[in-house]
Amino acid sequence: MAAEFSKKILELAKQIPKGKITTYRQLSTAAGNPKASRAVGNALNRNKHPIIIPCHRVIKSTGDIGGYSGGKEKKVALLKKEGIPIKDSKILNLKHYLHEFN
Repeated sequence: MAAEFSKKILELAKQIPKGKITTYRQLSTAAGNPKASRAVGNALNRNKHPIIIPCHRVIKSTGDIGGYSGGKEKKVALLKKEGIPIKDSKILNLKHYLHEFN
């Protein structure tokens, strides 16, 4: 079951377009388990294709950047390169950049 959930998380993360972000909670909800935010982080941490599956586009619900297997500085750099405004490791105007899953 955990492997299925992880696979679903990676499939959903792949859908996040450049210039958009989502939260661990939104991703877990879209995958069918709203209380599994920590499991989302674990699945993304095991992502073997970090650019193809853009796990750097997943942040905390508070707007904080959160973790990244390549390091927080790398995550910030990738997000800024995609046009996401960040100040003090926090996304500015969070709602504007959120990707909604259908």
